[in-house]
Amino acid sequence: MEKNLQNAMNEQIKNELYSAYLYLSMSAYCEEKNLPGIAKWMRVQAKEEIGHAMKFFDFMVDVGAKIELLEIDKPTSGFSSATDIFEKTLEHEKKVTAMINNLVNLAQKAGDNAAIIMLQWFVNEQVEEEKTASQILETLKMIKGEGPALIMLDRKLGKRE
Repeated sequence: MEKNLQNAMNEQIKNELYSAYLYLSMSAYCEEKNLPGIAKWMRVQAKEEIGHAMKFFDFMVDVGAKIELLEIDKPTSGFSSATDIFEKTLEHEKKVTAMINNLVNLAQKAGDNAAIIMLQWFVNEQVEEEKTASQILETLKMIKGEGPALIMLDRKLGKRE
């Protein structure tokens, strides 16, 4: 694997694990605010992000690339509402999409077809991630993030497996 791509994939492993930390931080806030459904949704999201990190890890192992685990930053905390959480979630997922697009560009530049094919899964995943966060955010805006509708949304999101 070309060195720049290898370094960027190591960085992405760290970024995916940071995403898990961020979603756990959001889950903790929701637990404090008695929103157990959103808290559960965020815990499931955190597990998914760990799976993404492992997908990069396993790919790098498979192609014989050098893995270097990097330091993970402390996640953001101090959220103000469920709406704030999903605004930050959408913003974060857009950043991750930009990171994935950068990896695709590096893989194309390196002519690394195996990496390009593996990264296509992430391109598709990011479309889904942004769409889901956006839909939940728009629902929160419609209900003004409070009242009985928030309780109903919380229960709905808590059904995520």
